[in-house]
Amino acid sequence: MTEKKSFDDVYKSLNNWLEDVKSHEVNQLVEIVEEAKALVGAAESLSQERVTQFISNFKYDLKEFVQQWQDDSQHSIYLGLLNETWWDTIAKTADKAQIEWAELPDDFAHDGIYRKGDFIGFGQLTCCQCSEVLTISHFSQVGECPQCGNDEFNRVPLSP
Repeated sequence: MTEKKSFDDVYKSLNNWLEDVKSHEVNQLVEIVEEAKALVGAAESLSQERVTQFISNFKYDLKEFVQQWQDDSQHSIYLGLLNETWWDTIAKTADKAQIEWAELPDDFAHDGIYRKGDFIGFGQLTCCQCSEVLTISHFSQVGECPQCGNDEFNRVPLSP
């Protein structure tokens, strides 16, 4: 008897949901179709010159929007932090022994010392002057020490 009641409840819930979808979604679809009809009617009354001008303006606005979005995203603190978090997650899950072997030739070339402007793929750098530790989570260019402004660092060996 309990199963029958449970089945009835599920059936009623499903039926209520379908009724809700029918009443709301169909009405919204009808509204969209009516709006589209109105737009088509308005577009048919426009001259070819106005349609061409509208398309040109739309392309210009779209280009400006994309350019503005790219500029905003390039200087976005949130997107920068999201990017660094993503690289940090990858670094934490990576096989550090494999990365160590891949970085070894670069370490030999630098004799363990990295300077401002050098590139490093992954790891930690210790400032030669103040011992500030910089964590590098992806291929990037070495900057100066944020603590003291020094431009020379030792690379710390990775731990497994």
